[in-house]
Amino acid sequence: MGLFDAFRDVGVLAWLREGRQSRRLILLIVFIALLLDNMLLTVVVPIIPSYLYTVDDEAAAAVRNHSVSSNSPSGTFQTIVSLYDNSTRLTNLSPQVGTPTVTPALTPTPTPTPNTSNCRKADDQLLNENVKVGLLFASKATVQLITNPFIGPLTNRIGYQIPMFAGFCIMFLSTIMFAFSSSYALLFVARSLQGVGSSCSSVAGMGMLASVYTDDEERGNAIGIALGGLAMGVLVGPPFGSVMYEFVGKAAPFLILAVLAVLDGALQLFVLQPSKVEPESQKGTSLITLMKDPYILIAAGSICFANMAIAMLEPALPIWMMETMCARKWQLGVAFLPASISYLIGTNIFAVLANKMGRWLCSLIGMLLVGVSILCVPFAKDIYGLILPNFGVGFAIGMVDSSMMPIMGYLVDLRHVSVYGSVYAIADVAFCMGFAFGPSAGGAIARSIGFPWLMTIIGVVDILFAPLCFFLRNPPANEEKMAILMDSNCSMRTRSYSTQGSSYQMGDDMDPDSPE
Repeated sequence: MGLFDAFRDVGVLAWLREGRQSRRLILLIVFIALLLDNMLLTVVVPIIPSYLYTVDDEAAAAVRNHSVSSNSPSGTFQTIVSLYDNSTRLTNLSPQVGTPTVTPALTPTPTPTPNTSNCRKADDQLLNENVKVGLLFASKATVQLITNPFIGPLTNRIGYQIPMFAGFCIMFLSTIMFAFSSSYALLFVARSLQGVGSSCSSVAGMGMLASVYTDDEERGNAIGIALGGLAMGVLVGPPFGSVMYEFVGKAAPFLILAVLAVLDGALQLFVLQPSKVEPESQKGTSLITLMKDPYILIAAGSICFANMAIAMLEPALPIWMMETMCARKWQLGVAFLPASISYLIGTNIFAVLANKMGRWLCSLIGMLLVGVSILCVPFAKDIYGLILPNFGVGFAIGMVDSSMMPIMGYLVDLRHVSVYGSVYAIADVAFCMGFAFGPSAGGAIARSIGFPWLMTIIGVVDILFAPLCFFLRNPPANEEKMAILMDSNCSMRTRSYSTQGSSYQMGDDMDPDSPE
């Protein structure tokens, strides 16, 4: 008890109890959850292609060795090794002839060895890795895509705390599986399991922030900070994974992530109290109704196609680098470093700037920049030539995410009931569609028509989609909701939301200065 009393006297437990009412501590929890989720998402990018290629190469070498040994002479033939000329001769010990007959010397057959060179030639085995790696990467987003429609309405019924903590538990299990799995099947299961945990964390986390930060500008800033955690995960993941894989081993980066996940789980346990069921005070708009809203669909489409660009790069770029640049293991992850740094910069800059310049304009410019940057990637001749295009891709996606994520909550306030679980499930579905379709289709396209054509296709798609963001310039408010909010008998306090000079009176049932 003495140790517990000393711990209590320090004030840590008291600080955590008070933190249950602090919006900043809730923002910290969401930040860390997104950081770990996206570190696990991207740490495998440089590891899996090289690891699977090595495993398959060793398996092919073992098959070749077995076939060579099975074709060696047998029966009455015996080998004699000369100590002088180091050549092998065969003697036929025929029972009809008393003296052995010496046959001509055979040329020694070299034993095939696994490909340990940094430069992998563009053989069928390497091309097949595009498809295998693409399907593995896409499995997480596909499972997350299926899970999201259930998690959104679930948060409306039981609150955000329990799904958030469940996401941590599933993420921890997935990380441990990645560390100790050695077969493609187990890695596939681990990646798929991560999709369930990621769905719980991202939908519950974003919904929690939207419900706590009710002012549109504050919400945009808070979501921008939370996306900074996502950006840091994307930033640190690939180089961290590639360096640890090259110099320590495959399991090392995943074990470190597992330790960090335990610390985040302990913080959630103290602050969020995930055993309590806290449903929303009002019934939210149904998921189907939200999906029929054309403005929400445009915002979701921007998130989907912008992130599909980096999703197609993740499995295809390392293999293309192995084929054309003779890249080493650590370079496969470092190549994504410019995109990660620029994404972190973009989300932090435009979390504030997008609200001033217009989120629709910020997203439009970002989509155009994604398309142009992705078109420039195939022109790189070495790893240094990838710096500028990848920097542009990351910065542009940061512009799109930091402007479209807040606008999803804004559109719900403007046109529907201010309950956010379902709309951020849609946002996460859009994100996952990019990361599900991108790697799976991208791997097949890269194998069929080549990496440069893959980049051309997604670049043109982003450029063509960009003009649709103009429709988000002045989205109309729901007339029925406007009539209710303008009623003098309405019990909710109103707040003005403005977009490009047009203002709307919006209702709010909670004080922004007194968090939940």
